[in-house]
Amino acid sequence: MNAVLAPPRRISDLLSSGLGATVKKRRAMDQRDEDQQLVARTQDGEASAFDQLVVKYTPRLYGLVYNMTSNHEDTNDLLQDIFAKAYKSIRGFRGKSSFYTWIHSIAVNMTLNFLKKRGRRFHMSLDDVDASIQNDKEFLEVTQTSSPVREADLSELQRRLNEAMMKLSDEHRAVVTMFHIQGMPHAEISKILNVSEGTVRSRLFYANRQLQNYLDEFRKNPVA
Repeated sequence: MNAVLAPPRRISDLLSSGLGATVKKRRAMDQRDEDQQLVARTQDGEASAFDQLVVKYTPRLYGLVYNMTSNHEDTNDLLQDIFAKAYKSIRGFRGKSSFYTWIHSIAVNMTLNFLKKRGRRFHMSLDDVDASIQNDKEFLEVTQTSSPVREADLSELQRRLNEAMMKLSDEHRAVVTMFHIQGMPHAEISKILNVSEGTVRSRLFYANRQLQNYLDEFRKNPVA
């Protein structure tokens, strides 16, 4: 009750000092409880419960898979396969990890396997560049003001960033996508990939350095 009656200027202090973390933890617990109920209903044969999980997780998984494949058609096909596999396997899900971690593990592993099979047969189309990068902090800062020249620069920057992402190895691109684009913490990524947090950090460090190198030329010589 005291937190509710606190002066407005103190609410942000309370949030940053621990209350915010508590709220986030409660939301995560509520999500886990909801997922567990839907999983249990699915395991009991209620297909509509799994439909709710599909609706809930499709936007996030679509972003994950697309940022790894950079192809909408492949992403749509993979999502169907991912949810089909999850549905077939869900009776064996025992809740040792959250459903969130479980479904993301399936998505990442299936996408990595797909990318390995696709290999050099893939040619990225520049017409298939998505706006996912527009959530990037640096990108948002640059777009606060607009002009024809700046818009040309931003279009080129977006293209270069997408190209740079596709130059990373599949494993490094997966880590960058989960951490920088989807905002997952190191601990969650390590569970999904079944590697240590140290490995996640090292892969991120290497990937960030590679992306920096790829973009240095553009930053030194932007579109005139």
